[in-house]
Amino acid sequence: MQEQRQQLLRSLEALIFSSEEPVNLQTLSQITAHKFTPSELQEAVDELNRDYEATGRTFRIHAIAGGYRFLTEPEFADLVRQLLAPVIQRRLSRSMLEVLAVVAWHQPVTKGEIQQIRGASPDYSIDRLLARGLIEVRGRADSPGRPLQYGTTEVFLDLFHLPSLKDLPKLREIKEILQEHEEQQYLAADGDLPVAADEDEKPRMERIE
Repeated sequence: MQEQRQQLLRSLEALIFSSEEPVNLQTLSQITAHKFTPSELQEAVDELNRDYEATGRTFRIHAIAGGYRFLTEPEFADLVRQLLAPVIQRRLSRSMLEVLAVVAWHQPVTKGEIQQIRGASPDYSIDRLLARGLIEVRGRADSPGRPLQYGTTEVFLDLFHLPSLKDLPKLREIKEILQEHEEQQYLAADGDLPVAADEDEKPRMERIE
């Protein structure tokens, strides 16, 4: 019985480690042919994490975006940042981050509502965020013209290491999120986020309170 348990734990470890995206409960159950309940799966993850802690490993398994993935411990963030920063080519401009934040806290939200909050056209940023898979169309608003409504995706949750939208900080903390978030630091150049070239896309964070 103990041997079977250890084999199951090793299987979970291998699957989560090998995936580039968070692995959800359904996938883990299907591949391992073990019908996990959410509590059983969390118990197995906790057991693996206790072993990592006991043996001084530099990583843990975290619940992210509806699934599980490995993340390095925070104390090694600077080292990992130095490794990853040179290979990240596609950067999120500050205006894109602002629009993404408005969508996250107000979803489902239309372009007109985003523009009203930011005081600048969000067209370019919305197009780029859609292309990156960070936001998606959620339907149409019940207002004149039936404008499209936008919301965030699981890719967004994964990028910002959020288990769910319930874990979003309050809106008034958005400036700190943009300044301090580790993923933003990965995407920044010399600590400063590039500003979009489009004049209408200049940052206007002071309007988001």
